[in-house]
Amino acid sequence: MANSKYEYVKSFESEDEVMYPNLIVVRIYGCNFARFSQVNEFEKPNDERALNLMNCCATSVLEKYPDIILAYGFSDEYRQFIINYAPCSFIFKKETKFYQRRASKVLSLIVSFFTSLYVAKWGQFFPHKEMRFTPSFKSRIICCPSMEVLQAYLAWRQRECHSKNQYNTCFWMLIKSGKSETEAHDILKGTQKQEKNEILFQQFGINYKNLPSMYRQGSCILKTEVDETVKILENESPVKRLKKTVKIVHSENIASRSFWNDYSHLCKELGCFEQNVNNIKHEYMKLFQSENKLLPFTWIVIRIDGSHFHRFSEVQGFEKPNDEQALKLMNSCAVSVLEEFNDIVFAYGVSDEYSFVMKKNTQLYQRRSSEIVSAVVSFFSSAYVIKWKEFFPRTELKYPPNFDGRAVCYPSNDIIRDYLAWRQVDCHINNQYNTCFWMLVKSGKSTREAQSLLKGTQAQEKNQMLSQLFSIDYNTLPVIFRNGSSVFWDKEMMVTDNGTVAKSHKKVVVEHPNIIDEDFWGAHPFILEVTS
Repeated sequence: MANSKYEYVKSFESEDEVMYPNLIVVRIYGCNFARFSQVNEFEKPNDERALNLMNCCATSVLEKYPDIILAYGFSDEYRQFIINYAPCSFIFKKETKFYQRRASKVLSLIVSFFTSLYVAKWGQFFPHKEMRFTPSFKSRIICCPSMEVLQAYLAWRQRECHSKNQYNTCFWMLIKSGKSETEAHDILKGTQKQEKNEILFQQFGINYKNLPSMYRQGSCILKTEVDETVKILENESPVKRLKKTVKIVHSENIASRSFWNDYSHLCKELGCFEQNVNNIKHEYMKLFQSENKLLPFTWIVIRIDGSHFHRFSEVQGFEKPNDEQALKLMNSCAVSVLEEFNDIVFAYGVSDEYSFVMKKNTQLYQRRSSEIVSAVVSFFSSAYVIKWKEFFPRTELKYPPNFDGRAVCYPSNDIIRDYLAWRQVDCHINNQYNTCFWMLVKSGKSTREAQSLLKGTQAQEKNQMLSQLFSIDYNTLPVIFRNGSSVFWDKEMMVTDNGTVAKSHKKVVVEHPNIIDEDFWGAHPFILEVTS
């Protein structure tokens, strides 16, 4: 980060490390998936292709991150309204140091990558159906202080899978037989497991136990170790080594000792279960769910950063030092975020980062940090993949990008403005350095030589270098590179042919102003609710 008088704003950041020896579980669930499933016409009560898509995404997450040992997921749907679409819980190995165990980093990276995968892989499972409506997910951290708590969590999730699926199967069979939703609900109200089985068998000839195990038991995706032959010796003896693979299994009880003991890698990386568990209540599991609420009446900034975007930009062939199309893609995603989340009043972006400012009195997700961060990061990631072809029509997206995020509270208008000024100062310093660096590299210098030439130089020296060596006036470079991008709601006046104002309406605009000086804020007092 650049050194400036605004550096003090970093003191408002707080650490959110999940302390060892807590086991880390990242639970992901859908945002507004009722609408998403209806718009995309998912089959009821279960859409096999949609579930297979979820499993494929979860498998890819395990393949990407070595520290994730196991995942469990299912579709949790109630009537026609999905109250909690919970595709997956990802469990990290006990000794993980993944991003220093910082909760916001961990949950945002996983939900971002899962979301990007979901959009990117959609066509594999729905080749004849264009995705309608932008999917996004929320995530939260479950801290399991012991193997007993992890066992209880898995047992609880699988029990929920069974009870919800049994109810949904009955409900939708009743609907398909001609019952109204109210009638179906009344018929099932208060029924027990056996009664639902009897309804299915007697009225519809369905033996619940014969339904696909994926619906009844959910899907467990885990890492195992298998012997792999790496070469054959002259005496024809094989040389083997252990190779980690990811597999999907369906089991009646994934929290049982017998299931756990069948997969030694689980015991090795997580631990073993001492005994079986029964009758886990939701109230018990709520004790271990992180509920970090952000301070009331403070500005909330959700700052997202591209994860390993240096490699991503190289693989995608982005122009150096700035790729205007890539920046415009980021800006377009930010516009979509503001249109989706009404409580976001301003956003500032540069390179592969964006800061979203939420109004002081927001009650979005009851100000729960994990839900706010994950929802924004996920929606941004989804929009990035969806919009890729719009900005790079001739370039294939080589692999799904992902972002991390965090939420920080700032108590006053002056401090939130200083935060934004800090980011714009950082934009200027980094862009000036990068412009010099890449011009030197393009002129034939090695990266090490370019770094050596720039070491210790000040702003004026860099400007002189650009002017004298490359005939570049830094101040004439595109303003999007020098100032970054500001995204906010503004009023658009509708003017009639005779010059009178007919009406005005709000729209999201992208501009590149100087947000350090007073002029911009004086011209837009409504952004921070300042009256002139």
